[in-house]
Amino acid sequence: MNRAAALDLLRRTLRLARAEIAALAALTIIALGVMTFIEIADDMTEADGRAIDEAVLLWLQPVPGEPRGPWWLHEAAADLTSLGGISVLALFALIAFAFLLIQGKRLSAALLALGLAGGVGLSEGLKALFERERPPAAYQAVETLNASFPSGHALLATVFYLSLGVMLIRVLPRRRLKAFALGAAMLIAALVGLTRIYLGAHWTSDVVAGWCAGAAWAMALWLVAWAAQRWQARHAGGLHDAPPAATDPAVIGE
Repeated sequence: MNRAAALDLLRRTLRLARAEIAALAALTIIALGVMTFIEIADDMTEADGRAIDEAVLLWLQPVPGEPRGPWWLHEAAADLTSLGGISVLALFALIAFAFLLIQGKRLSAALLALGLAGGVGLSEGLKALFERERPPAAYQAVETLNASFPSGHALLATVFYLSLGVMLIRVLPRRRLKAFALGAAMLIAALVGLTRIYLGAHWTSDVVAGWCAGAAWAMALWLVAWAAQRWQARHAGGLHDAPPAATDPAVIGE
């Protein structure tokens, strides 16, 4: 085996190892998300869990309906919380879906649609199962619908933005860009959840549970994409993402 062949084998081995580690990390996140969700769901029925939720709400709103901070912070929170609303997410998802289809990324488009639709179903199903009441109406600085647990805004924002961040990681050429994309996705999901607590729309445990369920679902979708990508390498048929062109920076940077 010459030097070039040895280096190529080494690169392939390292790439495979990174993929396996990524899959293991995704499985770990799924397991932790599910276990934490179950723990929170159990704690919210106990006195200690309710006491923490109530303490956070009372600290954030010493006067019911008037969150701490200047007026502009209230306005900013109201704007940011809409990033987790179904109308905004549906619009963003439609744009991303069309863009992915134009790029020939049929598999990614299908998984994105499945992720958001499944997230809505998961959110509504869990709400119907637990039927938890929201914070008192006097503390709610925004209008709310249906049950409180888990936070649908936190869950759906985590699913959608984290899924987009992971998709970008697969095509961006540099590690700094990958880290930035994932960090931005996590930041948006975090801000959406925090604004739900700040505005009195949800208890703290609702939001944390939404983050956990959303992260677990997003990672499950990533695992499906990962498995499909491995299957695509061995088969020509089925739902594929079109391979990037030879001039694509993502390919050149590999």
